[in-house]
Amino acid sequence: MTVTISDVNINDTSASAPIVYPPRRAIVGWVLFDWAAQPYFTLITTFVFAPYFATHVAPDPATGQSLWGFATSAAGLFIAFLSPVLGAIADAGGRRKPWIAAFGALLVMGSCAMWIGKPGDPSVIVPVLVAFAIATIGAEFATVFNNAMMPTLVPPDKIGRLSGTGWATGYVGGLISLILVLGFLAANPESGKTLLGFTPLFGLDAVAHQGDRITGPLTGLWFIIFVLPMFLLTPDHAAKKPVEGAVREGLRDLRGTLWALPSKPNMATFLIANMVYTDALVALFAFGGIYAAGTFGWQTVQIGSFGILLTISGTIGAWAGGKLDDLLGPKKVITGSMLILLAAILGILSIDRDTLFFVIKVAPPESGGGLFAAPAEKAYLVLGFLIGLAAGPLQAASRTLLIKLAPKERITQYFGLFALSGKVTSFTAPLVVSIVTAITASQKAGMAVLVVFFVGGLALLARVKEQ
Repeated sequence: MTVTISDVNINDTSASAPIVYPPRRAIVGWVLFDWAAQPYFTLITTFVFAPYFATHVAPDPATGQSLWGFATSAAGLFIAFLSPVLGAIADAGGRRKPWIAAFGALLVMGSCAMWIGKPGDPSVIVPVLVAFAIATIGAEFATVFNNAMMPTLVPPDKIGRLSGTGWATGYVGGLISLILVLGFLAANPESGKTLLGFTPLFGLDAVAHQGDRITGPLTGLWFIIFVLPMFLLTPDHAAKKPVEGAVREGLRDLRGTLWALPSKPNMATFLIANMVYTDALVALFAFGGIYAAGTFGWQTVQIGSFGILLTISGTIGAWAGGKLDDLLGPKKVITGSMLILLAAILGILSIDRDTLFFVIKVAPPESGGGLFAAPAEKAYLVLGFLIGLAAGPLQAASRTLLIKLAPKERITQYFGLFALSGKVTSFTAPLVVSIVTAITASQKAGMAVLVVFFVGGLALLARVKEQ
């Protein structure tokens, strides 16, 4: 089933031809893309598979953090250089859905391949990292083209709410997938029981960490099922040109846009600011669970429970942030979110197994002492809640600000540049974290790098004028 929006409805804003927005079911279909894609970021890159890889597949947590960072950097570099090119071609050709389908297929194939990541098997390290990079490329590119649909779905004064609702819905999807994994699939290797006290479904072997590894195929299947409403219900742009003509025109338009970008200092400054603070956010999510695994010795159940709390706060933050976006403007929401994230990182750096705020000595975690029984673990939970509360609004308001600044007829191209700014150096923060971690053999030293990135992002964003 193909659904399209005519060029008149999208681009002609004259009084004689007002924009006609699609019905509510189209918005529901678009919002469900976030629901479909979020488990990849929740299960794979943050709370289950990444910490599992660092602690059980890699030789040790510090090496695992470093290797995962290098793979994240490689995928980010690839995404950075192709995003604006593909966005420009899509704007010239008109349609977005074929691109979402193609890159969604990469997300599914890469995710499913992660099942091979057996614990303690050095031969699977490189294939798993390659599969992770492929899936990341698919997830990020599909998101670029999905974002570009937003201006055609609702009036400008409701863009912030739509963006926030999408992020909040995605967080709920991630939360449900995480509860499914922790409650019914991933078990403690010592007890053989899941977080809810069940024997893992499908006979998954806790000792072989099959409950952790199943997150890859589960993510792929989840995406296939829940992305269908977007394809069936949400209108696509009408086709404008055949592929060959779209490539030529898209590349020509992109060259003109890049050439003119220095004459648009406001947009250029925002893209650079987004580049800097997105680098930090990518690294924070990539290493947050890994850092907890190395610092407190958390296994999948503890990290997943932490993820549930963070995801709940992220849902609340994204939903509230969408309303604040329409009320106060996206720039203020981004600024407030970054200040909260900066405070949370400083708090994380002040915590160790037996220390709070650098100087207060507390009892360290003990084996069999209960879930999050130690004071330092409780403090980490509070900081995780703050990170979730701020991360959703930061990302949702950033794409809203891009829509406010970009010309509508080149929206996908600018979302490509937006992805470029978020990815062209997105390898930098993970890479620097990885290098510092490898040199110092200290996860804390690596995480300290993120303070510099967030401070730089704040300084640049202060110079952006919200139009």
